[in-house]
Amino acid sequence: MTQNLTETLAYQVRATSGRPARASTAMEVWQGLSAAVVDRIADRWHATDRTYAAGRQEHYFSAEFLMGRALLNNLSNLGMVDEAREALAAIGQDLSVVLEEEPDAALGNGGLGRLAACFLDSCATLDLPVAGYGILYRYGLFKQLFDNGFQTEHPDPWMEEGYPFVIRREHEQRIVRYADLDVRAIPYDMPITGYGTQNVNTLRLWRAEPIEEFDYDAFNSQRFTDAIIDRERTNDISRVLYPNDTTYEGKVLRVRQQYFFCSASLQAIVDNYVAHHGTDLSDFATYNAIQLNDTHPVLAIPELMRLLMDEHDMGWDEAWAVVTKTFAYTNHTVLAEALETWEMSIFDRLFPRIVEIVREIDRRFRLEMAERGLDEGTIEYMAPVSGNHVRMAWIACYASYSINGVAALHTEIIKRETLGHWHAIWPERFNNKTNGVTPRRWLKQCNPRLAALLDEVTGSDAWVRDLSVLADYVDAADDVVLDRLSAIKHANKVDFAAWVKAREGVDIDPDAIFDVQIKRLHEYKRQLLNALYILDLYFRIKDEPTLDVPKRVFIFGAKAAPGYIRAKGIIKLINAIADMVNNDTDIDGRIKVVFIHNYNVSPAEHIIPAADISEQISTAGKEASGTSNMKFMMNGALTLGTLDGANVEILDAVGHDNAYIFGATEEELPQLRKNYDPRWHYENVPGLRRVLDALVDGTLDDNGSGWFHDLRWSLLEAGYEPADVYYVLGDFAAYREAKDRMAFDHADTRAWARKAWVNIARSGRFSSDRTIRDYAQDVWKLDATPIQ
Repeated sequence: MTQNLTETLAYQVRATSGRPARASTAMEVWQGLSAAVVDRIADRWHATDRTYAAGRQEHYFSAEFLMGRALLNNLSNLGMVDEAREALAAIGQDLSVVLEEEPDAALGNGGLGRLAACFLDSCATLDLPVAGYGILYRYGLFKQLFDNGFQTEHPDPWMEEGYPFVIRREHEQRIVRYADLDVRAIPYDMPITGYGTQNVNTLRLWRAEPIEEFDYDAFNSQRFTDAIIDRERTNDISRVLYPNDTTYEGKVLRVRQQYFFCSASLQAIVDNYVAHHGTDLSDFATYNAIQLNDTHPVLAIPELMRLLMDEHDMGWDEAWAVVTKTFAYTNHTVLAEALETWEMSIFDRLFPRIVEIVREIDRRFRLEMAERGLDEGTIEYMAPVSGNHVRMAWIACYASYSINGVAALHTEIIKRETLGHWHAIWPERFNNKTNGVTPRRWLKQCNPRLAALLDEVTGSDAWVRDLSVLADYVDAADDVVLDRLSAIKHANKVDFAAWVKAREGVDIDPDAIFDVQIKRLHEYKRQLLNALYILDLYFRIKDEPTLDVPKRVFIFGAKAAPGYIRAKGIIKLINAIADMVNNDTDIDGRIKVVFIHNYNVSPAEHIIPAADISEQISTAGKEASGTSNMKFMMNGALTLGTLDGANVEILDAVGHDNAYIFGATEEELPQLRKNYDPRWHYENVPGLRRVLDALVDGTLDDNGSGWFHDLRWSLLEAGYEPADVYYVLGDFAAYREAKDRMAFDHADTRAWARKAWVNIARSGRFSSDRTIRDYAQDVWKLDATPIQ
């Protein structure tokens, strides 16, 4: 029998705060309501775990899960939003205020982690027996603040006041052993609710804890630091996501992290198999599939070999047969240089037994390739170990039964180039699984006005579980619906403008075009191209103050890796441009630039429903897929982008009239690069010289860092790296033309709304439900398992 939420909430808040519910703070009420939600689903969660444990399961290994806030997502999935609102009102609290108390779970960085989160949502919604496995980072990536326009990194202590949605399972701990350290891996389980289902899936996050909290004898002998050395070395493992690996010790910590969660997860999976199917593990792959989300979890391959051979007495051939039927690998990059490699000395230092296994994998691989007739050069290129480095992607390709890309174009590139040698030998392993995003969080939850309109137009909320039904209504939007769509967008923009004012202190006009680029800061994503356009537009207005320029707000959100200096230079440049543009009275607010600090899931939920334009401008052939493009599309923003990643499929879905595509294509770039001279563009493209010179002539100030000089140098000078490797100047003129044209098209409100509607209605193929159905059918061989 379901308990009354009002009573449960009052009890949980009292237990949390030690005070009556009406006397508790909003944070304490958030904790109490979150605990009440866990209480509501506890029996179903337990039943789901027990049902899945005996059958075939898929295990999703990922270094990051960018979950975002959990409370509203769970309330929405469970149909409890109105009930929660009433329960809170009964104790004098407002739901919207309470929801704002929740910190974002700092468990991910960018698209890789957000994709993993969407996948878990879809697996639960589709009743699929899938669990996620990762690390419970105490501080996540980092909290980003700006100091005089420079990114500064700070700890993100998101769990310091408690987080009811992660449940400690002390009794299920495992021991992870390194050559220099033994560590307790403590699982913390997060419930993953589906929409409109009884099933509650699990994300298992491991926290590293010392075998002994501290050395009491050392402490008692006044050697205070010695007493806590092992504790701190252990805590480092789950302290931060992606520790800076520009140093050798940083690399060691990264590898230690990867082995930690792979070993702990595999121990738990193997133990579950033994509990339900006995000690003969030859049938392990019948009941278990493991998806490696990028190369970070690839150490799971030699670790499973170790467990099968050393702890379950299998021979090499028998163990390898199990391993090669268990693992599937998702590749997330076309950049061969970005594929993970580690110095063998790191492996020697951390786990000699894994070194033995990796070297044996390498030896057998070389023999097999020689038998296939490959030449020595090709074998050396493909070998898992070469030049005293371990190549994680090559181990994944060799041991996995499935290798997939994440967009149609991306998959073709990795088959032809990045993983071309592997495809030539094992073409049957390769398949495409275009990414997707969940419409629950990224439409229904974050854009309730649009969700209500879709309910009305389609006659139900069936689209929430099957977004493809919207395609039946692509022509259903009459003038009344289109006008309502425009009104919804404007209302969202008004809300967002108020949010920006409160959070960033910048006034923006809801009547302006909101032009948005939010994604990880990397040179290939070309935030620099966007910044150069803004500078050019600024100079055009300064030269001709009466120039007819549609009012625009350029919105950025991005974090740069702490050791990625050039990316941090681009952040500083955008903030310097914002400072100049926003404070120039000659501009009179016609253009504004806003850089949202500490961009993560929650800010995205405010930004995306308000966006008019979705900037997806990576160099063609460099972006694997993208997922922000899909979120924007669902919410009626038009794509301004290159033919890269999933943009190609978005264009196929909506047609050229409903997107703005520009620039050199992936097929054209190799020929263009043969004689590419970025200085020619600097000299001949109108406005470009002035823009680039502004980086170094005093117009913009980098506070003596030299970072703006480096940015200009990277575009124009041929040094130890090719100039303008990401074709920023080559695409500048085409980008400017497309962006100017887009801005003037926006003035036709009805026509723009029609384009937006087509994007929304055609977004079904980019639901993560579709992606997960494809994985379940083609890769995991997994059936829905609804609980009773």
